Amino acid sequence: MKTLVIAEKPDMGRNIAAVIEPKAKNARTYIEGEKYIITWAIGHLIGLAEPDAYDDKYKKWNIQDLPIIPEQFKLKPNPKTKDQLKVIAELAKRSDLLINACDAGREGQHIFCLIQQHLKLRQPVKRLWISDLTPETIRKGFEELKDGSEYENLSKAARARSEADWLIGMNGSRAFTTKHNVLLSVGRVQTPVLALVYDRQKEIDAFSSAKFYDVEATFKQGDTEYKGLWQGERIQDEEKAKAIAAKVQGKDGIIQSYEVKDTREYPFKLYDLTLLQREANAKFGFSAKKTLDLAQALYEKHKVISYPRTTSNYVTEQNIPQMHKSLDQLRGTDYAKFAEQADKKIVHKNNKSVCNPAKVEDHHAILPTNKTARNLAPDEAKIYDLIVRRFLSHFYPPAEYKVHTVMTEVEKESFKTTVKQLLSEGWKVIYADQKKDGKKSRSKKDKDDEDESQAEEEVTTPFHLNAKEGVRCLRSKAKEKETQPPKPYTEGTLLKAMESAGKQIEDEELRDAMKDSGLGTPATRAAIIERLKQVGYIVMKGKRIVITQKGKMAVEVIRGAGVDLLTSPEMTGQWERRLNEIAKGSASDEAFMANVKKFATMIISKVKMQSRVAKESFEEKPAGETKPSRSRKKTTGNDGDGASGGKTKTANQAAPKKAADPKAAGKQAESASEAAKNTGPKPPAPEVRTVSGIAPCPRPGCQGTLIMGRRGYGCSHYKTGCTFVIWKDQFGVSLEPEDIASLALKGKTARSFRIEDDGGPRQAAFVLLDREKGEISVEE
Repeated sequence: MKTLVIAEKPDMGRNIAAVIEPKAKNARTYIEGEKYIITWAIGHLIGLAEPDAYDDKYKKWNIQDLPIIPEQFKLKPNPKTKDQLKVIAELAKRSDLLINACDAGREGQHIFCLIQQHLKLRQPVKRLWISDLTPETIRKGFEELKDGSEYENLSKAARARSEADWLIGMNGSRAFTTKHNVLLSVGRVQTPVLALVYDRQKEIDAFSSAKFYDVEATFKQGDTEYKGLWQGERIQDEEKAKAIAAKVQGKDGIIQSYEVKDTREYPFKLYDLTLLQREANAKFGFSAKKTLDLAQALYEKHKVISYPRTTSNYVTEQNIPQMHKSLDQLRGTDYAKFAEQADKKIVHKNNKSVCNPAKVEDHHAILPTNKTARNLAPDEAKIYDLIVRRFLSHFYPPAEYKVHTVMTEVEKESFKTTVKQLLSEGWKVIYADQKKDGKKSRSKKDKDDEDESQAEEEVTTPFHLNAKEGVRCLRSKAKEKETQPPKPYTEGTLLKAMESAGKQIEDEELRDAMKDSGLGTPATRAAIIERLKQVGYIVMKGKRIVITQKGKMAVEVIRGAGVDLLTSPEMTGQWERRLNEIAKGSASDEAFMANVKKFATMIISKVKMQSRVAKESFEEKPAGETKPSRSRKKTTGNDGDGASGGKTKTANQAAPKKAADPKAAGKQAESASEAAKNTGPKPPAPEVRTVSGIAPCPRPGCQGTLIMGRRGYGCSHYKTGCTFVIWKDQFGVSLEPEDIASLALKGKTARSFRIEDDGGPRQAAFVLLDREKGEISVEE
């Protein structure tokens, strides 16, 4: 009897065979040697069965048959790869030990467990857990095989994730599709991600730009010229700004204060997958899926990087010697000039910006291996270059600067200047041959700080002022500016939002803490975004993600049904955290699944009570009917209603009149999603959304604006005591922002609604009764 090694993919199987059985015979679907037989899955060979496997009645979609909650989930082989499954079954008969060599992560664990369960394999199991496919790592991995039982909790988490996705995807998709007669794909992670895009578009649509003015002056002392920005409350009056500029021009002034501080900038963190995808999207315009595919090829095919599907930006001290070997290898490549100047002494176990074992779970950060990269495709080379340069940067000292902060006074007007003088490039020399340090420039843009209070200039020449000497204002001018709306998501910025469950977190440490409760995992986020494209919820316009009319309505009907939890990024992020706790053995998978089943049941009960939305509401409006974008100085990607103009093929998918195709929307309704929280379906605490600027608050004397919360529309001055609120759901109707705007401005909704009261069903508008508290009533 031999040992059967089951890898996740053929390339991985062949890499392993080359190390443990170099003289083995290649039989096409497996490789056999003296001791080992090496074979492979081809991704998922087995999945959860469709509903009709439990009862023929589920072949037709009927809301009265929901919810579908199997007592025991059934498995079904993938018909496209059933031959390979038979190969594994036959090989297992000749084996007395199994080695799980699938990817070292939750999904890899799940792939093996499904094969083991479906084929009823009873042999003992060992686990190969490695982070790269170099011969040294494979050899060491086989010397240190773990017992399969050590990964039982990971298996439970993987199974819970898969079954929870099935329950929410199957039930949610069937319920909303049959209720509204439009094919709607619902998923436990894809729907909250879609809600992120929806809410951002609502913010953009509701945004009202405002002009303001900066006053910039240029000063001179001796041979030194510098610019300063006027300090004070934001100027909204052009004449006032021009008056200040005229007042100081050509006048003498003094230096109020002058501080010089030495600072250092350290290299950016090593890559995890999400950070790599974000960088590649910003720099090259690559989709998240494309970056993942390229990184996977560099790992599996070329073996020049470590395991890419990692959540960590750090390494352990055991990785340090390997990093030094990789550096030595780079000295014989195109990176020789950087590798020769690199200092190994900088990368050591006490360097916490590199080595932090507490922040490494399944896999360390993405690193180049000690294998020379050859014959890379152009796009593969771009991803490899990002990884290698980031790696090399950590072998260099920090960049050093002198930061000069100057406050200049002219005619009792103050101007602030910040000059950043480069003393030593340090690690930035690695990026000197590129036009600019992409991440740094992007991070500044991402902040999009409308209240920028200082002009910062970076110089390489010496900068010096004498604080005791005077200065002269050579010239000054008033510069017109305009507040900008939030930017539409790109795949890069959406990945960032998914990582932090939609929270706007700038602090890197806090973002690290959120990684366990993000939307999806690094391995699945790309597929979630692709899924949203496939079902016609979003389209790409250049780098920008634009939500379609169908995508908008999908979010609105889900929220309109009263199942806000299904669109809640933070709540779904907490579900992901619970799955991670199951993997660590600190939470119960049974309790988790019990609550997911309750949640699926609640979705169905809510949808059954919902009124059907007109099918036309999901279709793109003709180009002539779309609202024009707001006039702004700079284009921000706001295309009116965010529609694609009806040109995309997937935007108008509608369900057949009888029954939708279960394979189209039900099968793996969220094939790439992750997570469900171990709590019952209680509503979240009231929290203000970031959708703003709906209308002025009607409360007399209040200067606030109405903003949309989870359950109602309240005043932006709620923290200072304004109690005005109009609840979203009243008289069986869900009010939209445009309805609230009409009520606030005109005291009456512009449209009428179908109202059911004691007098029976009728059409009527709503009127605002109380401008203090927000009470409304049906127009008589």
